Amino acid sequence: MATPAVLQTYNTDVYGLVRRLNRFIVELSKSQSSAVSKTAVFDVARFKTYIAAVMSYMGWVMAQPILDLPETGPRSVDLPVAEKVPGMENESIFDLATLFELARDEIANSQSSRMSTNLTPHDAKRLTDIMTKATAFIDSYITVVDPLDLPESSPMFPSTGGGRVGT
Repeated sequence: MATPAVLQTYNTDVYGLVRRLNRFIVELSKSQSSAVSKTAVFDVARFKTYIAAVMSYMGWVMAQPILDLPETGPRSVDLPVAEKVPGMENESIFDLATLFELARDEIANSQSSRMSTNLTPHDAKRLTDIMTKATAFIDSYITVVDPLDLPESSPMFPSTGGGRVGT
């Protein structure tokens, strides 16, 4: 999926959401389950915490006042490099990571991104709807269908490899 060219936001809350969504995309793509057709219960539990974290952060943002920042707003903030969803063996995790990618790109390119803080109700609803769909995908598809026996078409992609290591 092509990532839009937006490299900046004026909204510190959008910046926080984009950073979190970017990190969760990496977590999904580097999960142990990404290399096989079975999504392990521990990965499912982690994925649900990522969705809960996005929703909790957005709830916190929406509960705050829109700040009057006459001296500092609008001020551009560089967004982190958009993490691409790599091809991976587990199509369910690929689909889930794609939903996170859509959420990140929608919020980065939203009207809210031009505000100094907070989200418009329409942008909050878009994000809520995507995260609701991600939860439903886990509950109604991943936990129902996985694992699939795919002996003739596996492997389709190289392993996404282990997580990042510190220096």
